[in-house]
Amino acid sequence: MSGINKKICNYISEEWISKSKSNRSFALDHNIDEKTVRKILLENGYRIPVRTVEKICEAKEMKLSTFFKLINE
Repeated sequence: MSGINKKICNYISEEWISKSKSNRSFALDHNIDEKTVRKILLENGYRIPVRTVEKICEAKEMKLSTFFKLINE
């Protein structure tokens, strides 16, 4: 598993999914499948497509560049 994919998944999991009401509500609110949320939550993450990250960022009204700055802090 690429380190960047794990870092992305861990950030999304720890900062956003864990604070959501449920995996299902996070998926619905961010226009992604619930199975994608389960993959993000895997211990080693998964090879997350940029389009998925983009959908999550769009729902958060955040630019991709801002997101990548956050995960590098």
